[in-house]
Amino acid sequence: MDDIITGAPLGARVTAVTPMDDYMLYLKFDNGEQRIFDAKPLLSIGVFKPLQKKTFFNAVKVAYGSIIWPSDIDYCPDTLYAESVLISDDSPFQIEMNQADEGISIVAESREEYKK
Repeated sequence: MDDIITGAPLGARVTAVTPMDDYMLYLKFDNGEQRIFDAKPLLSIGVFKPLQKKTFFNAVKVAYGSIIWPSDIDYCPDTLYAESVLISDDSPFQIEMNQADEGISIVAESREEYKK
């Protein structure tokens, strides 16, 4: 009875999310990484169909180390990390500060082009 059962350590968790054009998400993780997630493949899946409306998609927030939309539509943080692309010096993504609205804008190529 003295044995303590422990699980595997948690993977990286989301600390910030910014919706982008073309149903992409800019994500910051607690390990310091910045990544891009392409949400387009989700849009045809039943529970995610409300995301087709841009205003709904843009309502994404961080919650419990992951992301959530209205109506409690969420996505696994481990899957977000695994299926996103790291922003690095050799990635096709560029981050630009947008002074006008004090936000960020991101120029991104498609994931398919990045995987070539």
